[in-house]
Order: sequence, then structure tokens, then C-alpha cells
Amino acid sequence: MAVKQGQNTVNPIRDLEQIQIIKEYLLHQSYRDYFLFTFGINSGLRINDILKLRVIDVQNTDYLQVKEKKTNQTRKVRMTSVLKQEIEKYTRQMADSDLLFPSRKGTGPIGRETAWRIINNAAQVCGIEGATGTHSMRKTFGYHFYQQTKDVATLQQIFGHSAPSVTLRYIGVTPETADQLLEQFCL
Repeated sequence: MAVKQGQNTVNPIRDLEQIQIIKEYLLHQSYRDYFLFTFGINSGLRINDILKLRVIDVQNTDYLQVKEKKTNQTRKVRMTSVLKQEIEKYTRQMADSDLLFPSRKGTGPIGRETAWRIINNAAQVCGIEGATGTHSMRKTFGYHFYQQTKDVATLQQIFGHSAPSVTLRYIGVTPETADQLLEQFCL
């Protein structure tokens, strides 16, 4: 199951050091852009569901509750402590009705294309190889959640996938990955 971003299939950012480099780069560019990336890799939400959020949707709560544009289902996801801390810092001087990701042009949120340019440009500047875009944030969340927990069933539930095999392919865990691990395995 390949996920497309424009003409390219995007992948998770697997290297934690590269994630930190992107965060530092974005923080020096724009706090909003840094928060967009940090929010994306810590929530696992799709970009369409992230961009429409307002302060009131994320402040003083333990859960993100969004009506997913793609599936039209309401999803409730517990926020990580890191995400809650970032939200607190980012929204400190904002009104409840403020958009989290306001456009500098007009009154709405930034568009998907702008978000893609922000993430893709940061990845390129920071030397990330391969296609990277907004969907890389969701895949990065999934990849690292799986690496830390090895709990594909919970990740499947978080993502709303139909089967564990779909979730594993989605985050880039393939039969070849299993082959590599088995080559190194011994008792």
C-alpha cells in the first residue's frame, strides 16, 4: 500500500537525530512551522485534520478529537505528554478561537500545499534522502510508536487501519525487514 504525496511515495523519518535536526531548523525558521512538524510527528493525525484545529480543540484536554476528513469518522486519540507540553507553550498567548496554523495571507489556516512545502523544504535542507512530505509526519509517528512498543494492534487502532499487515506496510515494515532481522537473530 503505497501512500502518494504528489508524484512521490513518502516514508517515515526513521533516524531520531534527523528528526531533531529538522525540529531545530524549523524552530529557527518559524515557531508555527516547528509546531506543525512537532504536532504531526507526535499526534499521528493526517494533515487535513491537523490544519483545521483551533486552540480550543487542543488546550486543557488529554485527547485530540477530530472528525477525519478522509474517513468522515470521529477519532479520539490520547495526546502524548510531549505534545501537551508543546501545545501549552505554543498556545500560551493565543485566544481559544485562534487557528493553530494560521496563514500569513488571509484569515484561514495554511493550505496542504504550504504545509507540504514547509516539511519537504526542511527535509531537503537538513539532508533527508528520499521523498518527504506532510504524510511523512504521520508515518514517522507510526514507525517510532511501533519501534518503541512493538504493538501493531494498538497502532492499527490509532490509525484506523483494517488489518495489522496494512499498518506494518504503511510504516515501512516489510517482509524484507523480517528477513534482515532473522539473519541477525540467534538464541
